[in-house]
Amino acid sequence: MKITVDFEECLKDSPRFRATIEEVEGDVCELESKLDKLVKLCIGMIDAGKAYNAANKQFVNGIRELAQQSTKDEVIESSLTKFAESLQEMINYHTILFDQAQRSIKTQLQSFVKDDLRKFKDAKKQFDKVSEEKEAALIKNAQAPRNKQHEVEEATNILSATRKCFRHIVLDYVLQINVLQSKRRSEILKSMLSFMYAHLTFFHQGYDLFSELQPLMKQLGGQLDQLVVDAAKEKRVMEQKHSTIQQKDFSNDDTKLEYNVDADNGIAMEGYLFKRASNAFKTWNRRWFSIQNNQLVYQKKFKDNPTVVVEDLRLCTVKHCEDIERRFCFEVVSPTKSCMMQADSEKLRQAWIKAVQNSIATAFRDKGDDSEKLDRKSSTSTGSLDSGGEPKERSLKGESALQKVLAIPGNACCCDCGQPDPRWASINLGITLCIQCSGIHRSLGVHFSKVRSLTLDTWEPELLKLMCELGNRVINQIYEARQEELGARKPQPGDPRHEVEAYIKAKYVDRRFVRRPSDEELRNKVMSLSKQEKRLSSSSDHLPPRPPPPTPKLRPGSNTSGQSVKSADSGIQNSADGSREMLANTLSSNSLADADAAESPPMPMPSTLPPPSPCKEAVFYEPREYSPGLQLYWASCARSLPDMAEALAHGAEVNWVNTDEEKRTPLIMAVHGGSMVTCEFLLQNAANVNQLDTQGRGPLHHATMLGHTGQVCLFLKRGANQNATDIDAKTPLTIAVEAANADIVTLLRLAKMNEEMREAEGPYSQSGDETYQDIFQDFTEMASSDPDKLNRYQQYGPQRP
Repeated sequence: MKITVDFEECLKDSPRFRATIEEVEGDVCELESKLDKLVKLCIGMIDAGKAYNAANKQFVNGIRELAQQSTKDEVIESSLTKFAESLQEMINYHTILFDQAQRSIKTQLQSFVKDDLRKFKDAKKQFDKVSEEKEAALIKNAQAPRNKQHEVEEATNILSATRKCFRHIVLDYVLQINVLQSKRRSEILKSMLSFMYAHLTFFHQGYDLFSELQPLMKQLGGQLDQLVVDAAKEKRVMEQKHSTIQQKDFSNDDTKLEYNVDADNGIAMEGYLFKRASNAFKTWNRRWFSIQNNQLVYQKKFKDNPTVVVEDLRLCTVKHCEDIERRFCFEVVSPTKSCMMQADSEKLRQAWIKAVQNSIATAFRDKGDDSEKLDRKSSTSTGSLDSGGEPKERSLKGESALQKVLAIPGNACCCDCGQPDPRWASINLGITLCIQCSGIHRSLGVHFSKVRSLTLDTWEPELLKLMCELGNRVINQIYEARQEELGARKPQPGDPRHEVEAYIKAKYVDRRFVRRPSDEELRNKVMSLSKQEKRLSSSSDHLPPRPPPPTPKLRPGSNTSGQSVKSADSGIQNSADGSREMLANTLSSNSLADADAAESPPMPMPSTLPPPSPCKEAVFYEPREYSPGLQLYWASCARSLPDMAEALAHGAEVNWVNTDEEKRTPLIMAVHGGSMVTCEFLLQNAANVNQLDTQGRGPLHHATMLGHTGQVCLFLKRGANQNATDIDAKTPLTIAVEAANADIVTLLRLAKMNEEMREAEGPYSQSGDETYQDIFQDFTEMASSDPDKLNRYQQYGPQRP
């Protein structure tokens, strides 16, 4: 309420004037109180705002820290960073707003209270004082007696002066009141208007800021909807897995360990073991052990540097420890020290012992190139005699094996996706693979595919010949026969992994594209293979009086659609000591042998000839039914690897038994066919090396009877039981001694001696010494690449003096 005091009225000093002055003074007092309260509230608001900004800054810093922690998630990191920047801008705007509030409210109103209201109070004090003086002068003037002229004059003079002073002061006071009333309006409005404009600016800046941020927020909103859907799906999948795992049998709760020499981190195996300290107290401590870089190391915490237990596994051996109180213990012994360790169960102990043994063998194979990484896992097809020893220089490795395998037509590209220049192979399928497809093949399991590197691994001669006998073109004719007919798209280089994986599983696991033969086609195939076997059998003579025919230079070959490609590893030509193995060249591009190889020079004939072989020749009888197993049976005898691969693709059991032929298996027929490569192919596909026929004879018996030295060596390496006896109570060694086959006798006696040494050291000791491994390596090389050296009776004639 604005109150204006009239100047004329103030000179009269009327009661109206006094009432107006009193009302003005009360209003100014109340104004001062309200302004003081508003200033204090403004100060409180500014302080609270500063505290809010400080807390908000800490919150924004927390968002930034969360963004830094989420560097692996680009969406979260970028979004949180952008949000933090926007919120920081809002904090800056808030700071500006509070500064403006301090200037417009606190400073301006405080200035108005201190300056203008103080002047009003000072003027009021003077007015009150002069009013009292005037009142006293009037009273004195009224009391002056008439007879006292000097008192009358004095009172009159005082009253006149007092009135004059009162007029000046009351006019100034009224002026101050009117000015204050006018200035009060402008100062309050000016202050509040400035404060409201500060708010307007603040909200405009915030609106502009979040308008720029709105497209990102809408984009994230759309992504968030999809993320919610994905999270719900993942939750359902996790719940299903959780339910599945809960339903599993946890009666055997051992940790599953797997020896994997091609692990990406270079660690072949790792897990917890108790280690006995080497101090006097012999305390046991649980540590995290790992096998890496041909060393055995352990560490207490992940951040600790590994402590090396064994510097070089090639200098070590591992054995069980049954002579101490604790269970499941084993010891790693080196020339300088030994380390006693304890597993949590017998299963884990055996797994660790096997892993150390395989690592020792790996260290020997990698002796020439420590930086190279082995490409295959520990496989069940690797026999008890094939886990150790140093590779011979004659074994093909690196570029030599790569060049020979890639030279086969169709092998220059990946069998499954067509990627050029493959560097991996599946040894049981006989195909080449790129690195992506090789990883998928590994995930199928070794019962479907066994993957090996063409550049980083050592290749045995018979395994390399197996690869060259088959190849991508042959296998794809079998496993992709109906691919175009079914409209299936074959993967191309660069296709997503899940598409390639689905195709490979359909091709090899489900065998969806394999063309199943009709009964008539299967019958014709079996009949053709049996006739081929007869031709092969007629080309060699089991009886010793007749010298062997000359080494054949060429043998016809074909593909899987018609006649079969014969194995080109060892054409068997029998002589006085049974049968011998030599490399026969073929027209097939898969052959490794040189077509112009010269015949071996004749060797002198011993004075005593061995007796004829007691093996019964395979005779074809019309079977009760034709099956893929029967095709595998006769293809093994006919040395036709493509037909063998086709039979397996059609579902043939690799250990199929021919009940019409003394329960012989395909592996036994491969022995009769005389090819090491066909035997190797069956063994790589999980053939049982110890399965017996009705005569109680396994593949080792038959190979010994036929004098196939290379096959004997192969079966011994694959863990054949040399102590098995047939119905005549004869072991392979007994048969070899009766046949006077010195090479086979030597191999069998060496293997028996090695087995006895291993039994003396313990059931989990290392498989043989280096000399033993070298001898078997020599026989393997000789049987594969130069079989004439194993044929001691090449020509009959007078002995040289």
